[in-house]
Amino acid sequence: MARIAYEALDDKQGEDIKILDIHEISVLADYFLIAHGKNQNHVKALIDEVQDKLALSGYYVSNIEGYQEGTWVLMDFGRIIVHVFHKEARLFYDLERIWSDGKMISVDQLNQTN
Repeated sequence: MARIAYEALDDKQGEDIKILDIHEISVLADYFLIAHGKNQNHVKALIDEVQDKLALSGYYVSNIEGYQEGTWVLMDFGRIIVHVFHKEARLFYDLERIWSDGKMISVDQLNQTN
């Protein structure tokens, strides 16, 4: 699931895509995927692509927050949470710092069950 979301973000040229493994420090999810877009329309295109690609694989979003504003959109898929920001909002909220107890991993490090 995380790999599909990563590839969807990458396909639509999401910027600075990060995968944060939080399964050992939180019950919220196993992974956060964090990326940003160039503007509100790009952010929304990234969100739409992630939702479409995961749905094609049988994974459906349980909640989306912030889509109308397009500055920080959160998509909750249960095991993964996807955060897509407008660049300035990403710098302001700095989730990577807030969740620094998690482990930053590469897409190649995702295990085969995702």
